[in-house]
Amino acid sequence: MAKSRLKNPEQYEALVEKGYSKEKSARIANTPDSGTKGGKAKPYEEWTKKELYDKTKMVGIEGRSKMNKGQLIDALRNN
Repeated sequence: MAKSRLKNPEQYEALVEKGYSKEKSARIANTPDSGTKGGKAKPYEEWTKKELYDKTKMVGIEGRSKMNKGQLIDALRNN
């Protein structure tokens, strides 16, 4: 992915330097809330399946329509 197409190129570079894959770094750096401090979200286990599905859609995880709640959580944590 061209760096000029990234919403947050600084975050992308930092994630790649931490060892994240280029694909995962780009997905994270292109989320609408990229670069904002978090810590206020409830744990994924407390989210509804629809909320988890919408989040996986936002970050571009494929195969989400066939996933159950546990698989959606795993995909968000590991992709």
